[in-house]
Amino acid sequence: MNIKQEITILLETSLDLPKETIEQLLENPKFAHLGDLAFPCFTLAKTMQKAPQLIAEDLGKKIDSPLIDHVEVVGGYVNIFLNKKLVASKVIQEILEQKEHYGDFPQDKGVMTIDLSSPNIAKPFSMGHLRSTVIGNAIGHIAEKNGYTPIRINHLGDWGTQFGKLIVAYKRWGKEEEVKKNPIKELLKLYVLFHEKAEEDPSLNEEGRKWFNYLEQGNEEATKLWKWFRTESLEEFNKIYQLLGISFDSNDGEAFFNDKMEAVVDILKEKQLLVESEGAQVVELEGFPPCLIKKSDGATLYATRDLAAAIYRQENYHFAESLYVVGNEQTLHFKQLFQVLEKMGYDWAKGMAHIPFGMMLKDGKKMSTRKGKIVLLEKVLEAAIELAEKNIEEKNPSLESKEEVAKQVGTGAIIFHDLKHYRLTDIEFSIEDMLKFEGETGPYIQYTHARACSLLKKGQFTNPANIDALQWDHVSFPIVKILMDFPTSVEKAIMNYDPSEIAKYVIDLAKVFNKYYAYIQILEENDEKQARLSLVYAVTLVLKEGLRLLGISAPEAM
Repeated sequence: MNIKQEITILLETSLDLPKETIEQLLENPKFAHLGDLAFPCFTLAKTMQKAPQLIAEDLGKKIDSPLIDHVEVVGGYVNIFLNKKLVASKVIQEILEQKEHYGDFPQDKGVMTIDLSSPNIAKPFSMGHLRSTVIGNAIGHIAEKNGYTPIRINHLGDWGTQFGKLIVAYKRWGKEEEVKKNPIKELLKLYVLFHEKAEEDPSLNEEGRKWFNYLEQGNEEATKLWKWFRTESLEEFNKIYQLLGISFDSNDGEAFFNDKMEAVVDILKEKQLLVESEGAQVVELEGFPPCLIKKSDGATLYATRDLAAAIYRQENYHFAESLYVVGNEQTLHFKQLFQVLEKMGYDWAKGMAHIPFGMMLKDGKKMSTRKGKIVLLEKVLEAAIELAEKNIEEKNPSLESKEEVAKQVGTGAIIFHDLKHYRLTDIEFSIEDMLKFEGETGPYIQYTHARACSLLKKGQFTNPANIDALQWDHVSFPIVKILMDFPTSVEKAIMNYDPSEIAKYVIDLAKVFNKYYAYIQILEENDEKQARLSLVYAVTLVLKEGLRLLGISAPEAM
């Protein structure tokens, strides 16, 4: 049990309030003279029929623990000043014993499926796809730390009329050797060309639909081309996933569910949920437009496919929770999907959630593949790694494994730039901002970790020492307070499906550690040296784990 939980239980015994409410109300004051923790009593005034100041005064007299040095009541606040020596000893000891497991929640919460990344086949992996990929991957790591078993699913966009269009474009203007040489680039060129030509000659769209129809019927030529486009694209995508350090438990895309949709339509018919509307088959919903299941020409739609995928995932993985990390423009689709599943009588649908996120903008506008207005993630990753290599060459030319560290720093810069923003925020694409190696960036956190590791090496740190000899002042105790908060941040991050909680946490930890580094002679030869290094070691453990949760490596030297 961490310090905050112990203080929460202490307050719970004195107040008639649920633990969760107390946890939410308990604050970290901005200024040291206001205590280490503060409990505001304003929301209790109505229920307790008492002024907040009086509630605070009563509460201040009741709470007593060896962990608390003293309590001050100011206005309607109970300001709690912790027993620095005891709290520091307890927190540091816990980290040194548990190492990377500090902040783990040991109870088994079951399987969590995470639908993430899901790029479209035969289109390049753009910066727009980065968000779903890195947010979903980080949620997977955070979920695992919170006791879930994450299953990452890359639901590839490998079906739809765009493949009919691409087949037409390839047959008319494509060259096999060009596509083999540079598959994604050539296929994108053909896709953009098709849309340009279709504006002049709309009959091309009809031809595209016809070829997709052939594909649906299993036409040999269409199927062969589709499989080729899919294989080439996956190979390209895997290069990027490898660079980002991301792997999946399933790559079953839209096409995988082609033979599973009729069964869904049969269940809907059986449960008398299907209604005819203008020749189409729909499910009527409360509070939302009807969910379209089959078009008037008998073609099934995204909703039908997603229903089939949800049922398949429950049957295969028996998930407790199922998340869809998809842009916020799909919000209505998921509200409809979840309500249809509930109407079908599936109680497990209550464990499903859409995790929306804002857009990646270029010059204030959404990036579009159709018009060729995209920025390729691969190019951005290459640029970031190149810049990292240049920096290493300037600052530390004798560094071992330069190439590997440059990859870790370059990709870390891009991942962190995304995850430090709350996921619903739109992000303006700026390669300059992404590649900054100072300020609130991935490289700044990685460099702080490497600096701490360097201190341990120079100080010949081997085993943690007793830290009781340390004096806890205005530069050392803030480190303890932030280390103490790690389990709470881990819990908050999964409650809100919000990796930025962890990103902000590691920024705060790096800042207080760098302040400590500037003020204290850590390697000074005296009786406290190994105790100081034990504190440094605790910081490296938590920084490394925080970065891991975001999907970022922590090099030991930079």
